[in-house]
Amino acid sequence: QVQLVESGGGLVQAGGSLRLSCIASGRTFSIDTMGWFRQAPGKEREFVGFINWSGNTAYADSVKGRFTISRDNAKNTVYLQMNSLKPEDTAVYYCASSRRPVPRAIYEYDYWGQGTQVTVSS
Repeated sequence: QVQLVESGGGLVQAGGSLRLSCIASGRTFSIDTMGWFRQAPGKEREFVGFINWSGNTAYADSVKGRFTISRDNAKNTVYLQMNSLKPEDTAVYYCASSRRPVPRAIYEYDYWGQGTQVTVSS
């Protein structure tokens, strides 16, 4: 059983930065791939990026070069550093865990957090 709790969302101006955190409880954190997804009203939940147990990362083209995912296994925490934010980044951001090494689809994730709202104004 894994529980995930996101935090760090808020309102920022375009060009600003935010760092989201996801704290995981459970004994499997270090072997899970941790992913970030986002969902805007009226849109499907979309892949943002992941970091696996080897430290390898992958990102959606829309955020590549602006967002960085990292993890601290000692703290059971994964981070999403978001820079150069754009209004189109506005969404609820979710963290999720997967037992797959390279998961990019929603169905490949087993546990989800409750989400945290990120709003970027122009």
